[in-house]
Amino acid sequence: NSNHLMNLSEVSNLHLQTINGSWDYYTDPNHNLDQISLKKVENYIKIYEDWNDAKVNYSSIEFLNKQEILKDNTLTFGAYLLFANELCIISDIQIGRFKSPTKIIDSLSLSTDIFKELDQIIAFIKKHLMVEFIITGNPQREERYDYPLDAIREIVINMLIHRDYRDSSGSVIKIYDNRIEFFNPGGLYGNLTEDELLMFNYQPQARNKLIAKAFKEIGKIEKYGSGIKRIFTICENYGIIPPKINIKPNSFEFVLYKKELSGGLSGGLSGGLSGGLNNLLKVIVNNPDKNTKELSEIVNIPYKTIEKWIAKLKKERKIEYKGSKKTGGYFAN
Repeated sequence: NSNHLMNLSEVSNLHLQTINGSWDYYTDPNHNLDQISLKKVENYIKIYEDWNDAKVNYSSIEFLNKQEILKDNTLTFGAYLLFANELCIISDIQIGRFKSPTKIIDSLSLSTDIFKELDQIIAFIKKHLMVEFIITGNPQREERYDYPLDAIREIVINMLIHRDYRDSSGSVIKIYDNRIEFFNPGGLYGNLTEDELLMFNYQPQARNKLIAKAFKEIGKIEKYGSGIKRIFTICENYGIIPPKINIKPNSFEFVLYKKELSGGLSGGLSGGLSGGLNNLLKVIVNNPDKNTKELSEIVNIPYKTIEKWIAKLKKERKIEYKGSKKTGGYFAN
């Protein structure tokens, strides 16, 4: 529909797509094998053997070559991120516990291999969560955190796998009293749109194929492209409102709330398009006379998505708009 001058990142991404490659498979000209930890590689191999019920009968370097984590004994960007010996400046992540937008009461700065970062991030977040103990008939008490730990872990893994490590800005996690904000450099990859993402109607694409494969080989992820849907499902089952996604051309932000669902009306998006439409219809039944903006705020889903869902519900004659343009709202038929 329009012409524009492509920036360097767009040109680079287009080139990688044409050769079906990804940045993390390229050789790293700034680092060498001395700057990765063979002990970390050996630990990875042990987990790999247990997960795949297989025995690796060759050296660590040979294993990395066979897995294409190394390219002809040469370090790739992905290998450096996975097994960096000490400081890894391109994987920097800042985490803070905020009492207000300007008041930080605790913080953590990380620049190491991304496997270690995963554990350290989860430990820091968990330290700042509220937990209640539920007495059941079981010998041990059940713990319930104010946020689902499974969703947090899934979000953090997605951050590490899908981050654009070529971007000079780092990942940032902010923990507030009522929400956790996860900011990552790198917008949606490939031709994926926001609507396709929220409706789970897309073919999975990995910005960093080597890193994604390395995580999958040891069971850190189940399958490519299912993380977002799983996060929404976990939140719905946990009884909290759906997360919010803020997408810009060069960044991706995930906001997790601990606010509980109001009678389960806002539902979530676990059913994809049909599930989203049904949940929106329930909200309109129980909250009549609300306009698009108000409905978007109730269910915590982007305005544009709600606008499209409303259009579909109107076409199916399940809802109708009553009243003036300024003061009217939607009612279920």
